[in-house]
Amino acid sequence: MLDQTSPAFAPLNRGYNATFRPGRLSIGLVAPLEAHGSDPVPDMTRHIARAHLADALGFSALWLRDVPFNVPSFGDAGQVFDPFVYIGALAASTHDIALGVASIVLPLRHPAHVAKAAASADVLSGGRLLLGVASGDRPDEYPALGMSFEDRGERFRDSVDYIRAMAESYPRVETAHGVLSGGIDMLPKPFNGRLPLLITGGSQQAPDWVARSGDGWMTYPRDAASQGRVVDAYRQRIAEAGLPDKPVMQSLYIDLVAQKDAPPRPIHLGFRSGTDYLRCYLEEIRGLGINHVALNLRFNGAEIEDTMKRLADDTLPDFHG
Repeated sequence: MLDQTSPAFAPLNRGYNATFRPGRLSIGLVAPLEAHGSDPVPDMTRHIARAHLADALGFSALWLRDVPFNVPSFGDAGQVFDPFVYIGALAASTHDIALGVASIVLPLRHPAHVAKAAASADVLSGGRLLLGVASGDRPDEYPALGMSFEDRGERFRDSVDYIRAMAESYPRVETAHGVLSGGIDMLPKPFNGRLPLLITGGSQQAPDWVARSGDGWMTYPRDAASQGRVVDAYRQRIAEAGLPDKPVMQSLYIDLVAQKDAPPRPIHLGFRSGTDYLRCYLEEIRGLGINHVALNLRFNGAEIEDTMKRLADDTLPDFHG
């Protein structure tokens, strides 16, 4: 396993620097902060108040989704609101928590609009934006926007180049999305000059491109042996490219029960357990090189506020600080 020895990842903005640190694991939450179980559409109950509570309790990040259409066959409508509009509302009602998008579906949006919205959210939040990007996995959405699903990987790469260029003054870039010859500029610029851009999964790209092109990597829960291998492989590709180390994060669904020593039982992309097992699991993935975990409470059986407070009391102290 590769050893993370650098004292810090390359600094980007306030949210990135606080959320991602070598050898450490921080804990975030996925919006909506609501248990809606088998119902694909959340009702967004007390969503602003719960975001404020997550900030006050010391969670590192709050993650939003980009789901343009409710596709019934997927059984998940996301958090309903447009992520950039939602970040604007959350930026005004929170102070320290990073505000992440996991993830913007780049092939469904023009990169100029993404760059403008993301930089605006970054500035308005005081440098707390974390921009996850993905190629998308819902074929039904593409014809609704006049887009082809099959070539989304190529458009994804093109969009990343375009968004990176928008951070420069009077950029020069020629892509399939448009040509900028240096005579016009886009404002605002990101808070610290660069958007923290996190690649989701493979995004229809070669693994070497993923390792080189993002400021970090979002992946999914796996068994320990498999997760350790894919994290090591990602960091090996970064090292072979001569680049400084980058963070890795993963998602995890949990249903936290009141009995602290309750053993785990599997649920969709996660488990039901007490806080004792959850702590053991988090310690294990920290050892595998995961730097952040985004907990999803969709299937949680207890009251959301109570679960958030138990996580803050029983889990955050072992990982934050």
